[in-house]
Amino acid sequence: MHRSAALIVALACAFASLPARAETAVIIAPPAAEAPASGNLETAVIAGGCFWGIQAVYQHVKGVTNAVSGYAGGAPTDANYSAVSAGSTGHAEAVKVTFDPKQVSYGKILQIFFSIAHDPTQLNRQGPDSGPQYRSEIFPQSEAQAKTAQDYIAQIETTKVFKKPIVTKTGTMKAAFFPAEAYHQDYATRHPNQPYIVINDAPKVENLKKTFPQVWREAPVLVAQAAQGN
Repeated sequence: MHRSAALIVALACAFASLPARAETAVIIAPPAAEAPASGNLETAVIAGGCFWGIQAVYQHVKGVTNAVSGYAGGAPTDANYSAVSAGSTGHAEAVKVTFDPKQVSYGKILQIFFSIAHDPTQLNRQGPDSGPQYRSEIFPQSEAQAKTAQDYIAQIETTKVFKKPIVTKTGTMKAAFFPAEAYHQDYATRHPNQPYIVINDAPKVENLKKTFPQVWREAPVLVAQAAQGN
């Protein structure tokens, strides 16, 4: 992916010669049972490849008040891009989604995760990015979230909508989340013409608009805006 500024430029040159990848959404039914919603804002922490694309998708979901790129699953001393890119820290590139359950449910967050945001059958990789830091994982923030996620994966498996088994992990409870460096935040919005974004992430956002129009918001909620509001 993007190990340094120089590598970003190199990747941009490499991807510029490739045709845009035809991303297709896998439409999955919502969870049969929802986690009980509180009356307050809730958080979901999810990982599924490069955090640029995951963040971009949820920034366009109604009811999401913030989506922050970062790291989860490892120690605070390793929560930086240089260390995580080595693939041996235990961290995954993750996104912390803060949402209003009165507007969008945790179940809908997960439905989008499995339908739009990534391919849950890819083990320790996603698209062009490989390594355990790009694994598919849900980091439950409560026992209710853990049960909802586990039950939902079992539900999806019974439908055989995916040809391969789902490899998404759900066992890391309340893992500490560490925001990524500032240059990673709002990356897809700030660099819409970068080939990596055009090929890998823009199609996901477009699929969200087409597949889930009821939760689509045209203007993304940005980390920079959320910080100004605090």
